[in-house]
Amino acid sequence: MQTWVVDWKMKFLSFNRNIKLFMLANVLIQIGMGVFMVMYNLYIKELGMPETINGKVISMTALASAIMLIPAGFLSDRFGRKWTIVGGAVLGALTLFYRSFAVAELPLVTAAFLTGLFMAFVQVSGIPFLAEHSKASERVHLFSVYFALMTLANVLGSLLGGVVSDAFQWLLEMDAVHAIRWSLLFGSLLYAFGLIPLLRLSNQKPLREEKVNTRIDIDAADASLSKNLTAIFHFSFASLLIGLGSGLVVPYLNLYFSNRFEASNTYIGLILALGSAMTVVATLIGPLLVNKVGKVKAMLLFQLLSIPFLILTAYTTSLLLASLGFLLRQALMNAGNPIQSAIAMEVVHDKYKGLANSANQMVFNIGWAAMGPIAAGLVISFGSYWGYAYAFTITAALYCISAIYYYFIFGRRKSAATKKEWLID
Repeated sequence: MQTWVVDWKMKFLSFNRNIKLFMLANVLIQIGMGVFMVMYNLYIKELGMPETINGKVISMTALASAIMLIPAGFLSDRFGRKWTIVGGAVLGALTLFYRSFAVAELPLVTAAFLTGLFMAFVQVSGIPFLAEHSKASERVHLFSVYFALMTLANVLGSLLGGVVSDAFQWLLEMDAVHAIRWSLLFGSLLYAFGLIPLLRLSNQKPLREEKVNTRIDIDAADASLSKNLTAIFHFSFASLLIGLGSGLVVPYLNLYFSNRFEASNTYIGLILALGSAMTVVATLIGPLLVNKVGKVKAMLLFQLLSIPFLILTAYTTSLLLASLGFLLRQALMNAGNPIQSAIAMEVVHDKYKGLANSANQMVFNIGWAAMGPIAAGLVISFGSYWGYAYAFTITAALYCISAIYYYFIFGRRKSAATKKEWLID
């Protein structure tokens, strides 16, 4: 254990200044967003508005991000990562401050749309920025640290939002609306502090790309649009399958525990928080498996090992087993995310990294959104046992198909005689 901690410490210290500043900025941004997002629906409720306004705010934010992801990826590739991120973060911060004071429906919904629009620029440029300022050999560790920090920051922000609001309400004797408004401003201010390390990023040239050992190979000097688009298509299709599966399960996990087991809100909150903690641990363990079997196999192993626990969660009638299945599936499935990002950033040319990241995120979100009504329909039609059982089973099938597809595209090795004839068609 001590060796593992020392190894991670040495890896982190080896990251360059730009990477450390970027991580610090995103920790502050993520904590601020965590505070803001967990309190904002309560703010709308305390303003006396109907629940439909919350629905509009959430949908408009997601819609704006979906619309802007691809254009943001193009702009990031064209004008550079630093100023794309800084510009999006500055405008995003202004929308958060404005939303903290807005009290009418139209400004609330419009500002939420703008937040989603501007945050897309930050969202799609982060992974490419880290990739361009790191070596291929350190990216699995780098992305694992990054994903773990973002998960922890979001959890911390979520917890902090309620604490700050309660402190304003009980210690300073504010009414609920003003207490929540001050907590929103607190979250917005934390977000704004993230701009300081972003502005200190240097415009150093990206590191020269190393050769990656996959079936699809794009030389660092090869900026061919057709080859890069082919690689992006393969990654995006695999992400779409995962998004379709996740959309059937993840948004409804709290309802799954409530409807099937009548679990208390406290228990559900605890189990979801433990899920985040398990994700952090598994994400940091991921590089150990990569060192033994390689990136592609490690990612596929994590994905496939999560499926039995998904099936266990689908069919068990024991709350204890359901909780265990959820925690292990959550940890294993999410542990592969940093590895997948590392593979994508190695395969795609620097010129198209922003587009690759935005395309992956867009199709995942499309899959997530498309399956929401289907998941709800299954539960309504077949009840809280078989409805969730069918939904989880379909998800397991989609995960399997994605893993098989990924293996045949990126995992198989060519023979020595044909090693340079890469299959990209």
